[in-house]
Amino acid sequence: MEIHIVSRGETLWQIANHYNVDINSIIQLNQLPNPNNLVIGQSLVIPTHGITHTVRPGDTLWQIANRYGTTVQAIVSENHLSNASRLYVGMNLVIPKSKPTIEVNAYTYQSPTEGAQSIKDVGNLLTYMSPFAYKVKEDASLEPFPDELMISAAQSKNVVPLMSITNFTATQTGSNLAHTILSSKVLQEKVINNVLKIMDNKGYKGLNIDFESVQPSDRENYNAFLQLAVDRLHPKGYFVSTALAPKTSATQGGLLYEAHDYEAHGRIADFVILMTYEWGYRLGPPQSISPINQMKKVVEYALSVMPANKIFLGFQIYARDWKLPHVKGQEAETFSPQEAIRRAAKYGTIIQYDTATQSPFFRYVDENGQQHEVWFEDARSAQAKFDLIKRFKLRGVSYWALGFPFPQNWALLLDNFNIKKLT
Repeated sequence: MEIHIVSRGETLWQIANHYNVDINSIIQLNQLPNPNNLVIGQSLVIPTHGITHTVRPGDTLWQIANRYGTTVQAIVSENHLSNASRLYVGMNLVIPKSKPTIEVNAYTYQSPTEGAQSIKDVGNLLTYMSPFAYKVKEDASLEPFPDELMISAAQSKNVVPLMSITNFTATQTGSNLAHTILSSKVLQEKVINNVLKIMDNKGYKGLNIDFESVQPSDRENYNAFLQLAVDRLHPKGYFVSTALAPKTSATQGGLLYEAHDYEAHGRIADFVILMTYEWGYRLGPPQSISPINQMKKVVEYALSVMPANKIFLGFQIYARDWKLPHVKGQEAETFSPQEAIRRAAKYGTIIQYDTATQSPFFRYVDENGQQHEVWFEDARSAQAKFDLIKRFKLRGVSYWALGFPFPQNWALLLDNFNIKKLT
């Protein structure tokens, strides 16, 4: 894949001709809503031909694979060869580039039907999927959660179901609830017992613990709860993971951060998911939601206290639209990157790109004269995050969340990585 940035006056026909590719392949890959209305500054993923090898007399697949630093199986798979031993002189083989293998998780908080469909749509690119979430109650019970359709969809795509539990809701931070549970060994045991019942009954293979806004005084209690989860789940063949607020140092203050002990989580859990998003908070001022410069600082701190093969980089795949001037507490509108492009085209604006955060944005004025600022994700920002994963050899990427169409992301994910399947 190559990434092309639309300049003033360019047409899709010109772009396709420049890269010598079929125009329909660009339309399909980027799922362009209106191919005749490109936006200046819009990024397009271009499917290129890559490296090809013309078979010569005496060539074998092993020799070809060795020459290009790949494997026989990779060439067979890339070229859909039914009989690996039958090559003929003049045959053109596409040589796949060498790609690291990573694991991919995706959360979804969609309705059961919509969530199941999202999982089916991208399940070939997922290792895990996590319906969000089972809410822990003060008596250690778990609120019922209609996840059966999503689990079934995951299993149909060889995706491992990952059970998620949390202490918060859309209106409650859950600090007091977390304290109630974490300060009682009896309630901790009950939570794990209830988790195991659901995992055994529904087919979950792992647990993701997402306790947020935990009181600093409960830091060691939280660590003990993670150890209890591991001690109880590992003997049954289940794994345990956690979601961590984006810290850049061990001493970082604030309710979101202090009780999240990176060193302990990295040591106790099988893996952690860094929630490296929400700098551009829906109730805050307009800014990049997942700025790569901030994400890098979080990753570097995490790597100072835990191994890279335990770290998932969090990646949000939605856009935000803030009204200007921003009024404190005013909520931004959240939608997909596809909608961001549609909105930029509708209002005839130019998409800009902030190099420090590696994030696209634009401003526009709506029909009522209201000014807006939109920050979103595109092919360039997705590639920057994939480069970060490769640079630090992280275990994988975790998406928050399915339900926001972003076709460029999935195309680039497949172009950059081999996706590990565990089933």
